[in-house]
Amino acid sequence: MEHQLAKLIVDDTLAIIRLDNHGTRNALSQAMIEHIGAALKSCDHRNIRAVYITGTGPAFCSGADVNALVEQLETGGPERLSTYIRSLADSLHNEVIIPIRTLDKPVIAAVNGVAAGAGFSLALACDLRIASSSARFLMAYGNIGATADGGSTYLLPRLVGMGKAIELYTASQPVGAEYARELGLVEQVVPSDNFERHSLEIAHKLAKNPTVAFGKVKQLLNNSWGQNLESQLKDETTAIGDIAHSTDFQEGIKAFNQKRMPWFQGM
Repeated sequence: MEHQLAKLIVDDTLAIIRLDNHGTRNALSQAMIEHIGAALKSCDHRNIRAVYITGTGPAFCSGADVNALVEQLETGGPERLSTYIRSLADSLHNEVIIPIRTLDKPVIAAVNGVAAGAGFSLALACDLRIASSSARFLMAYGNIGATADGGSTYLLPRLVGMGKAIELYTASQPVGAEYARELGLVEQVVPSDNFERHSLEIAHKLAKNPTVAFGKVKQLLNNSWGQNLESQLKDETTAIGDIAHSTDFQEGIKAFNQKRMPWFQGM
């Protein structure tokens, strides 16, 4: 039986995806990308209201498997390496990064350890990042003379600004969890000794929120980069008109009026 490199566990309305390849520190091989992609497809189900992605062992994700890159170069030269790495990047973008960005529910990166290279990009693609106090973030691409991928050249400057994005790439030095929070790379830092318990509690609370509305806001925010204000305002009007048909919005305004806590169902 094939070892599942990305294990999917559904806990109530929360989908938990665990990257599981200790030998490579959860590197993004072609097989790993395919397994993450398959898990994400399973999350496109109305009963799943939030997705939590984390790593097993001491790393969140170490990026591409450099040993595999060297093997491609030594057995087939630069052309074979180029073909391989283009295929790997296309798979990562189409099977993992774009599905995360377009999934109409919150996706949380629970960064339990090192997030390097494309593993850093994977964390950036998620909607929220919760970091263990022992987590480290590293662009890493510059250390091997590579350009950055995984959407990091799009997402990183939007989180930290252009100057800091360039600094993180050129320095190629690890960034600790607290500094990552100061930069805006992560939203919360949790002590490493109870990281999983606390980060899962946060994810479960998020899964109880009005996730239909979140999905629409996520789409609005994603589209806003290419919009002018007038177009964005029209899209906001359409979205808030549509959300009036949702059970959660109807429950939310009734609960507010009755001065009680709402019970959202993701509908």
